[in-house]
This record gives sequence, structure tokens and C-alpha cells, in this order.
Amino acid sequence: MSKTLIIGAGGVGRVVAHKCAMNAAAFGEITLASRTRSKCDAIALEIKQKWGVTIKTAAIDADDKIALIALIKESGAKIVLNIALPYQDLTIMDACVEAKVDYLDTANYESPDLAKFEYKAQWARNDAFKNAGVTALLGGGFDPGVTNAFAAFAQKHYFDEIRYLDILDCNAGDHGYPFATNFNPEINLREVSAKGRYWENGEWIETDPLSVKIAWDYPQIGEKDSYLLYHEELESLVQNIKGLKRARFFMTFGQSYLTHLRCLENVGMLSIQPVVHKGVKIIPIEFLKTLLPDPATLGARTKGKTNIGCVFEGVKEGKKRKIYIYNVCDHEESYREVFSQAISYTTGVPAMIGAKLILEGKWKKAGVWNMENFDPDPFMDELSKQGLPWHIAEMEA
Repeated sequence: MSKTLIIGAGGVGRVVAHKCAMNAAAFGEITLASRTRSKCDAIALEIKQKWGVTIKTAAIDADDKIALIALIKESGAKIVLNIALPYQDLTIMDACVEAKVDYLDTANYESPDLAKFEYKAQWARNDAFKNAGVTALLGGGFDPGVTNAFAAFAQKHYFDEIRYLDILDCNAGDHGYPFATNFNPEINLREVSAKGRYWENGEWIETDPLSVKIAWDYPQIGEKDSYLLYHEELESLVQNIKGLKRARFFMTFGQSYLTHLRCLENVGMLSIQPVVHKGVKIIPIEFLKTLLPDPATLGARTKGKTNIGCVFEGVKEGKKRKIYIYNVCDHEESYREVFSQAISYTTGVPAMIGAKLILEGKWKKAGVWNMENFDPDPFMDELSKQGLPWHIAEMEA
């Protein structure tokens, strides 16, 4: 029987643990671990009361490779789902190589000392995973993750060549706070305040932060201003989707969020460089994180919906074609099922599905891979079964 180790007990970790328990036939004995064991215990109690499934818990420092290897062996896990911080990706990957177990994460590596995320260091571990005979699946959330699978699905079934790709991410939820982030504040704010980048005609083009805006009419939500960001799935998609001439990523932000963001940035609160306060060195963005609401607590008070999808333009049998593949997720429905808001839900459910497909042998292949490197069909089938139904709309090319 399979055994599973989940590392991370924040909002996404809660969803992953619940959904793995709901699919216990695939995941077997589940262990949930984080730096703070009490968080794991609280989630385990929820799962026992709601689904009647008992999961184990443990405390772990995900920066400690030796401790990670020991926990993997103690748990008997065949796969590790890394739902910790992106800073810890490399340590957890290296532990999985030494323990010879499969690996999945939801966000690519980022150094705590440099506001830059890329797959380079993770892709460099391809030979190590191949030699160990185990699979590493990178970016297994929604974006990255489902968006990559949407691209692979469109390429397989709808196009001979995809030329233009726009990824569109809208969160129309309202949590009632003047300012909060829907996932780890430090990661979120570093991402949003960075320069934008998109790929066109074989090169990366950089833009000032949030300087490029489009309006998009999101089904079940309505028209929203959407701002160009750099997002990690673009890095792999431009390598794996044939014929691309341009690939971009857009995300919606309300005016209140943008006003707070600019004010915080102007006074230096988004800085990752240490400053001395009353003789003590602090990092401003880490201090800000302690002041903001914990994203894992937003579920009970968030209302509204998310809409995340991809618009593809290309050619099929000599004719131009344009389609829109998307998912709509309801914050309140997500909370009723797994006690988390939709941002965590849309990230955690796909991570569970990717791990399930690896354990079932459908996506089992030694080495380091991104989502679009695998057959999208079984993943797309599972999305609808597991709570994230998707839709396809033909558009005028």
C-alpha cells in the first residue's frame, strides 16, 4: 500500500491533506508535517471528524535535509508533497533523491536573499532524479500546474500549432480586510512588486511592475482590469509548447490592494534587505508578514469566486482557431468542503491529483518534469471529479 508525506500545514497544506484523505485508497497512510506540529494536529482532527480518516502528524524543519530524510524513512512514504515555502524546494528535493521517493511541489525555487524565481536549480537535478529512479513533478498547483495542463490539452486536441497564449487569473473574492494576501504574504508581495516579463518572438521582454493592463470579461464574474506579471509557468511553457510566438500572464487586482501595495513599497516595507531597528536587524517584508492576516484564516470570511484559465490562438488543419479553457471556483463552497478559501483550494486539489497520478503509475517517469511533459487527459478527467470542473469556449479568431 502507498504511504504519503505532506510537508506544510498552511492553507494549501490543509486542502492537500483533506483531498488526500478523501482519496485514501490511492494515498494510503498519510503523514502531515510542518515546523509547528499543532497546526498539523488541528488539520488531522478536522479530517478525522469530517472524513473518518486518521492521519499521522510530525514536526519538521524543512531546511534540515538530514531530518527530512529521517522523516521520509520513518513515514515509509513513496511520495513527498512539498507544500512548504519555495525557499525549501531544493532541500526537500535533495532529501527525496537520497531517500529514493517521488516528489511534487506547487511553486518553483526562490532564494530568500533574491526576489527571483526560476526553474534552473530544480531542472539541474534531473540527472540525480533519473539516477535515483524517481519522479519530480514541478509546479503542480493551478498556475503553475493546471494552466500547464490546459496548454498540453489544447496542444494535443485542439491545435496543430499554438501561436499565442494568455494566462488569465482573476480572484473576485472579498475577505473583508482592508489589505491581505491570499497566500504567503512574503512570496505574494515579492511576486507582485517585481518587474513584469513576457515572451515574444523568441525573447523575454521586461516591463515596469503592473504597467501593462488589459480588461477581460471573466465568466461568472464580469469584466476586470488584469495586469501583466511574470509567472513561472511561462518559463517551461515556452520550451514545451511548439510554435509559440507570444506567452503572457495576467492577474486581477482591486484598487484598494494596489493603493496599499504602492504605499508599502514607497516606504520600504517590501524590501528584503535588512535594516536596523533599535539595534536589531529586521527584514521589512518579513515584519510586514507578521502584521498581515494569516492566509490560512481567510476561508471562513471570504466570499465570491475565482476564474483562472488560458486563451489559446493558433492553427488547426490550416484554419485559425481561438479557444478559452478555464475553471470557476467558489470561495464559500471550498470552505464548506475543506475549510479553506478558493485560492488554497485551486492550488491544493491539483497537487493531490498530480501525486495521485504518479502513485498510480500514469505519470511515473524518472527525472524532473513540468506538468505539460505528461499526458494531460487523465489529469483533466480528475479535475472534474475532484472539484475543479473546467470549461471550453470557442472564440472568434
